[in-house]
Amino acid sequence: MTAHATPAPVSPDAARIAPKPALRRFHQASWDEKLIFELGSPGERGVLVPEADPSLPAPELPAALRRAEPPALPELSQQQVLRHYLRLSQENLGADLNIDVGQGTCTMKYSPKVNDRFVRDPRIAALHPLQEEETVQGVLRIIHELEGLLKEISGMDRVSLQPGAGSAAIYTNVAMIRAHFAARGELEQRDEVITTIFSHPSNAACAKTAGFKVITLHPDADGYPDIEALKAAVGPRTAALLITNPEDTGIYNPRIEEFVRIVHEAGGLCSYDQANANGILGITRARDAGFDLCHFNLHKTFSTPHACGGPAAGACAVTAELAPYLPVPTVEFDGERYRLDADRPESVGKMRPFHGVVPNLVRAYAWIMSLGADGLRAAAETAVLNNNYLLHKVRRIPGVEVPYAEGRPRVEQVRYSWRKLYEDTGVHSEDLGLRAADFGTHYWTSHHPYVVPEPMTLEPTESYTRADLDEYAAILAEVAREAYEDPETVRTAPHRSTIHRVRPEALDDPSTWAVSWRAYRRKILGESA
Repeated sequence: MTAHATPAPVSPDAARIAPKPALRRFHQASWDEKLIFELGSPGERGVLVPEADPSLPAPELPAALRRAEPPALPELSQQQVLRHYLRLSQENLGADLNIDVGQGTCTMKYSPKVNDRFVRDPRIAALHPLQEEETVQGVLRIIHELEGLLKEISGMDRVSLQPGAGSAAIYTNVAMIRAHFAARGELEQRDEVITTIFSHPSNAACAKTAGFKVITLHPDADGYPDIEALKAAVGPRTAALLITNPEDTGIYNPRIEEFVRIVHEAGGLCSYDQANANGILGITRARDAGFDLCHFNLHKTFSTPHACGGPAAGACAVTAELAPYLPVPTVEFDGERYRLDADRPESVGKMRPFHGVVPNLVRAYAWIMSLGADGLRAAAETAVLNNNYLLHKVRRIPGVEVPYAEGRPRVEQVRYSWRKLYEDTGVHSEDLGLRAADFGTHYWTSHHPYVVPEPMTLEPTESYTRADLDEYAAILAEVAREAYEDPETVRTAPHRSTIHRVRPEALDDPSTWAVSWRAYRRKILGESA
């Protein structure tokens, strides 16, 4: 069931007699590898940097910007660097190694390797962000045309690709909402933003960071955002509705136009979080539902690498009314030449240095251009088909429940619950996910708080075949069987990975956090500052 192939119909009898997938043997490589700062020795080099041309004038740096001594960088040969990072790569799972359907809401899909060739081309890789516009007409054209494609996909009038991630795009939209009401003299009055409990937490976090009070709607009995709660929440203080649809449960809100109408009648704006757009490409658009703003995660829906938290790429799309507030610079085209326009007095300013994460913009552009309009819709339809096929397989596993919208299909993901299994065995969802690592895969539970008890969120995307989904469901079935028959094995998992379990105190105690080599030496090794 890949996006570029039409799946043949499968009869119920054929599905029943299909061979049970064999669980592949897996044992992850484990290296007693030191930190790179602990490797090497003084004087070792992997590359010799050429001496500066003596005829060139030396830059005059203020004394405050000069180091008293050279930075303490690790000194290693090329072979040592290669060996170090290959060993680390063997201690990780990733989208190119396993059936990565378990990172629900993150849309982990296959990224065509040809796109990496494009971004490694020196005409992209060797660009400098301070080059003159005349020397970067090609990349400005890619950005401008990608904005045009996303305008068509969203139905909006203008797009900015400056935000460096999905959360940055949400914050950019909130900043534009704030600027809009400030320009109208209503900002002091409109200080509330409405969101939903199953929307991405970044919506609430960004609104709060921007100074708004956050009102969170909970679901009704069917799992839809409660429309009566919305009616009670809106009023003259409402600045905006920030909502994900389909939400992280995989349930699409069929009354979304009514939600938008209610907020608009109260004078608020509506911003569509479209990080979960993988099942609706070419089927529905933000503008068609009446939204004023939306955002996409290019590192999800548009097949650029998620890259373990970065580098990501966000995209903000707005109506013509909100276009003056877009971040600067915008990319403009006069029919002959592309240029960066920073002369936009109503702009919210810059959201990141320079202009977006260009390598991921190139990858997204190439992916969209290779599929075309029909291919984008085929990708969405295949993602929905894969998700509902996996739903059919997983819901038959003992101990699994599918809360809300009983008997109805989901869009591109499902938030399952292991509540019954936990009540029967005492094994938590987190335990099951860690045991799945012993079979070379994993899954993610959900955002906190766990509104769905003992959650598991799966999102197959269009990248995986029927055989992949059968194997993944078989792994879950085996782990659930173990939970009922040998719960201690599951509680103490993983057993075949590089580590046993992460100690929670390392995450919960700020005194142990070490995000730099200097902090590690002080906090972990006990060296004095």
